[in-house]
Amino acid sequence: MTPWAAIARDYRFVSGLARVFWRIRKIDPKSNVLICDDFEDACDRFAEHTALLFEGERYTYRQLDALANRFAAWGLAQGLAPGDCVALLMPNRAEYVPAWIGMTKIGVAAALINSNLTGAALAHCLSISGASHVITDEEGVAAASTIRAGLARPLTYWVIDPNAPLADNQRLLDLKEPRAPPERPPRSLRANLTARDTALYIYTSGTTGMPKAAKIAHTRAQLYMRAFAGATDTNAEDKLYCALPLYHSTGGLCGVGAALLNGATLVLRRKFSVSHFWDDVRAHECTMFVYIGELCRYLMNQPPQPGERTHKLRLAFGNGLRPEVWTELEARTGLTRIIEFYGSTEGNVSLFNFDGKPGAIGRIPGYLRHRFDIRLVKFDIEAEEPIRNPEGFCVPCEVGEAGEAIGLIGEDARSGYSGYADKAASEKKVLRNAFVEGDAWFRTGDLMRQDQEGYFYFVDRIGDTFRWKGENVSTTEVAEVIARFPGVAEANVYGVKVGNLDGRAGMAAITPQDGFDLPALRDHVVRELPRFARPLFIRIQPAIETTGTFKYRKVDLVRDGFDPAKTEFTLYVDHPLAHRYERITPEIYADIQSGAFKL
Repeated sequence: MTPWAAIARDYRFVSGLARVFWRIRKIDPKSNVLICDDFEDACDRFAEHTALLFEGERYTYRQLDALANRFAAWGLAQGLAPGDCVALLMPNRAEYVPAWIGMTKIGVAAALINSNLTGAALAHCLSISGASHVITDEEGVAAASTIRAGLARPLTYWVIDPNAPLADNQRLLDLKEPRAPPERPPRSLRANLTARDTALYIYTSGTTGMPKAAKIAHTRAQLYMRAFAGATDTNAEDKLYCALPLYHSTGGLCGVGAALLNGATLVLRRKFSVSHFWDDVRAHECTMFVYIGELCRYLMNQPPQPGERTHKLRLAFGNGLRPEVWTELEARTGLTRIIEFYGSTEGNVSLFNFDGKPGAIGRIPGYLRHRFDIRLVKFDIEAEEPIRNPEGFCVPCEVGEAGEAIGLIGEDARSGYSGYADKAASEKKVLRNAFVEGDAWFRTGDLMRQDQEGYFYFVDRIGDTFRWKGENVSTTEVAEVIARFPGVAEANVYGVKVGNLDGRAGMAAITPQDGFDLPALRDHVVRELPRFARPLFIRIQPAIETTGTFKYRKVDLVRDGFDPAKTEFTLYVDHPLAHRYERITPEIYADIQSGAFKL
C-alpha cells in the first residue's frame, strides 16, 4: 500500500469512528434519558417527514409517535407499570417499532419474540420473558395455537388486526380509538428509571438449543441506534431498505436507528424476498440497505437481475458478509461502499470496518488500541476454555493467531454487560481473573485473528471449530472454500463423531444448483484444503435450515450425523480406498462405525 493510500484509508476509518463516538458520547447509565426520549426528539425534529413506508402505508414521524402513544395508553389501561414486561409476537409491520417504543414510554420492557417460532420453543421464549400480556397479530395467534404445554403463566393475547377471530384468551387491541390520538405519557411515569434499566429482551438465535433472552438496557439500545446513525451518516433525504426481522438487533436496532434517529425513511418489508429485492430498492429509490451476510449470498446466488446496477444505493451495512460474496456484490451491483461490523446483542465487543476491506469484520489500528478494551486470547479447542499461563492468567494471541475475542466489563455504557434473563447463563459468558486478579471480561464465544494492520477476521464460533487428526478445523473457513465451488448454492459445515475415534470428522451439508459436479467438488477440496480439514462426509439437500436471521442451524445436522437411517437426504463418504465420494449405505455406515476403514 502506498503512503497516500494508507493516509486515505486511515482518514476513512478515523472519520467514521469519530462520527460514532460523537453520537454516543452522552450515553450514561446513570442518566434518565431513555431510548424513547431519543425517539421523541427525532419525531419533534422531523415531524412531517416520512418516517416509514410499509406495504403501501406511509407514516410521518408525527404519526409514528402518535401510534407509539396509543400503545402506551393501552399499557396504562392494563395497569402496567415500570419493571413489567410485555411480549411482542408479530412479523415486520408498521406497528412493530411503535409498539416497543410505546412500552418504554411508560417504563415497561418489551420481549421481542421470534415470529417464526412455534410449539415448545415459542412457549419457552414467552415463559422466560416474564410477560403476562402478548401484543400480536393474526400470524402470532396462529403460532400461539401450536403451544401445547410449557407456559409458566396464563397469557392474554392482544391482537392488533381488527377482523381477526378471537378465542377466550384473546382480546382486540384497537389502535383507532379514541379518535383523537393520545398525548405522550408524562415523563413522570418513568422518572425513577435510568438508562441502565432494561428496555428490551432480544433472544439469541437458538442455533444450538433453546434461545436465551438477552437483557437490553436503554444504554445498549442507544449505543446500537446512535452508533449506526453516526456510522452510516444518514440524513433526511436517505431511504433505508430493511428486510431483516425487527425482533433482532441488526435490523431492529442498527437499521432502525440509522434511519429514524437522522430523519431518514425506513422502507420496511415483511420478509426478505430475493425475487423482490431489486424491484423494491428501485421502486422506492432506496439509498442504502442493512444486511446479514447470507442475505447478500442469496442475492448473488441468483442470475444477474435487471435492477442490479440501475439503483441509487450508496451504502450497505451489516455483518457476516463473506469475502467471496463481498467482491461479487461490488462487481455485479457497482456498490462502492460497504460497512461491515461485528457485535453481539448482549456483549460489549464492537468493531467496525469503515475501510471496505473485503472479509475484515473490523479494525483497531495500533495507534488507537488504548481506546478499545478488546483482546484476543489463546484458546484450547478441546476444553473450550482460554489457555492459562503458569501464573493462572490468559495469554494474548500473536499477530495472525486465532483466539477468543473478549471485552473488559466496566461501568460505562460502552463496556457494560447486562447479561441474560437467566443468571446462570449470564455468568457463563464472564471470564474472570484474565490478566489481573479481580478483572472481568465478556466472552464473545467467537474465534478471531488480527493482522499486522489491525484488521480483525472472524474464524469460527466456539463449538463450531472442532479437532480432527490432532488439528483444529474452522467450519467457517471450510464452508467458504466449498461455497466458492461452482454449483454450490449453500454449504453448512460441522463436525460429527465417528465410532470410537478421537475428535470429530468434518461433514458438509450442501445445497446444489445448476452445474454442480460432486466428483469435481472433491478435486476442489483436495486442492484447496489440507487433509485434516477436508469434509469426510457430504449431505445433499434442497435447502439449508436457518434461523430467522439467516444463521445456519447445526444441532439437527450433528444429531443425524452420517447415519442414512436418520435422514431422507443422500449422504456420501470420501471413501479412503476408492478416493472418491461414495453413497453411504447401511452396510458402509456399519463398516465406518466399526473401524473397518482407516479414515
